[in-house]
Amino acid sequence: MGKLLYSSIASLDGFVADGGGNFDWGAPDDEVHTAVNDLERPIGTYLYGRRMYEVMVAWETMDLADEPSYIAEYARIWRTADKVVYSSTLGQVASERTRLERAFDPVVVADMLQASSSDVSIGGPGLAAHALRAGLVDELHLFVAPVVVGAGTRWLPDDVRMTLALLEERRFANGMVHLHYQVSR
Repeated sequence: MGKLLYSSIASLDGFVADGGGNFDWGAPDDEVHTAVNDLERPIGTYLYGRRMYEVMVAWETMDLADEPSYIAEYARIWRTADKVVYSSTLGQVASERTRLERAFDPVVVADMLQASSSDVSIGGPGLAAHALRAGLVDELHLFVAPVVVGAGTRWLPDDVRMTLALLEERRFANGMVHLHYQVSR
């Protein structure tokens, strides 16, 4: 049985994008990106909302010739994983190993987790909110960027309450902090 993981990079005040929709302030350096690769390597399937998929699909065709090894490794991890995109507006997907679903169904996702031999990652705060409300998320991975942006898209929904157990924390030289929590049931 796979676990459902929600990972994100957020500002100290809890936003994944600022009021203008920008998230460049959270770009990981080589040390953080290498740690992200370590977390992503066991992922067998990514679940995305439309907006997150539209950001992530660049990894499908990115020219890796002049990229550092940690970038090339992430592209390989992303390309070899299965992807499910939940959208009622997206016409078609633009990546291999990807299927389009029109609606998020918690029962179907629970069945997917039960049948999975690897972990599943859910990406994007909108889609993750559905999984959090349904009680499907097993672990949270938050990379806190050393910035306060004041407004924008929150990484967690306002209407969810969870008790968490801290499993791990890690500080990076660039000031980011990784917090790894297990959701208590």
